[in-house]
Amino acid sequence: MIDLHSHTLHSDGTLLPAELARRAEMSGYRGLALTDHADGSNLKEVLDCALRVVREYGPYLGVELVAGVELTHVPPGLIGQEIERSRKLGARIVVVHGETVSEPVAVGTNLAAIEAGADLLAHPGLISDVEAGLAARNGVALEVSTRPGHCLANGHVVVMARKHGACMVLNSDIHGPDDLLTRDMRRVAARGAGMTEQEFMQAEAAARKILSGAF
Repeated sequence: MIDLHSHTLHSDGTLLPAELARRAEMSGYRGLALTDHADGSNLKEVLDCALRVVREYGPYLGVELVAGVELTHVPPGLIGQEIERSRKLGARIVVVHGETVSEPVAVGTNLAAIEAGADLLAHPGLISDVEAGLAARNGVALEVSTRPGHCLANGHVVVMARKHGACMVLNSDIHGPDDLLTRDMRRVAARGAGMTEQEFMQAEAAARKILSGAF
């Protein structure tokens, strides 16, 4: 199992990166992206922490770790420059906090993230046809989330991704130990969101591909 969306106490999670990695390993995960919340005020600090953990602790952990970031509530007009800045600072995976139905995310965030080529659009909410079609063309993965609140629009995300041929990945948006899932529960979450077994397997393969491309 691979999860491309997780948080530690370097943003609003509850665990140190090393403990999160250890708990993920014991839950059966084989890959994990550290993607703490960031904007222009803390981007360098968040990435410096993640990069240090990956570099120094990664060889000793049983999970493939990747340093990334989740750009969160960044004004749409600044998303492109912050994605570019994140990559220059060493982010291997750039997630953008999408227009979830459970938070007041600025309209235009989804489109800006897709146009700028984020790796993953997290919990994109009621994503439009235009946005889903552009995500498919630009190779931006759309997240099916197991996190409460964010998961409310999963069915719509699945329908739109299927309609336009966009890549889907299933993530837990991990903030603490209770968010880690078994593989069986990941499958249940996927089916509950309306994904077929084939789509679930494709999503798992897509996550592996994205993670491997980040090294």
